[in-house]
Amino acid sequence: MIVSNAGKEDVMQEQILQAAKRLFQAHGLYKVTMDDVAKAIGKGRSSLYYYYKSKDEIFNAVMDIEITEMLAAMTLAINQVSTVEKKINAFCVTKLRVLREKRAFYNTLDAGMDADAMSHYNKIKIVHHNVIMKREGALLSRVLTDGIDQGELCPINEKDKDMLIFVLLSSLHGLKREMVMENNFDGIEPAVNTLTHVVIHGLKK
Repeated sequence: MIVSNAGKEDVMQEQILQAAKRLFQAHGLYKVTMDDVAKAIGKGRSSLYYYYKSKDEIFNAVMDIEITEMLAAMTLAINQVSTVEKKINAFCVTKLRVLREKRAFYNTLDAGMDADAMSHYNKIKIVHHNVIMKREGALLSRVLTDGIDQGELCPINEKDKDMLIFVLLSSLHGLKREMVMENNFDGIEPAVNTLTHVVIHGLKK
């Protein structure tokens, strides 16, 4: 079997990102170096620079995979139910469940950071947050549009729909933050059921 250069590069990139994620989770983003990642895959540092020019690039690539996996899980959950209320509920519950499963990774990222490193990390987090908001917003927009087209929801203009999506995502972010602070995700479904009911009750015909 002949593996193309493109295929070999894909395999190498996957190895780099998997190794980097393990190291980030074990030691925190700040303490991991390019040398550490290279050593973890049995390569020289120069091999990494062919694919990624810095640790930030590697981290961004890891986060892109994390975000894509979360969106894929949410999309699958949405597609498995029928009504718009169930779809929004599935969207919210799945997001919180995925974040619960991945919290071991996220909770260690800022370990050992000094003030400058934390400031830099917070800027990166804002970029990732904006990407998540945009991609989740597009998914929610599709759900709401389908609900309107199928006659489940009252028609709303784009401006109001965008604001509704912002409120939904912000509410979900607040739920996640409280559950993380309390280290208790047991109330995911009741909380989401309440949020979904309030939103849909106000939009239903």
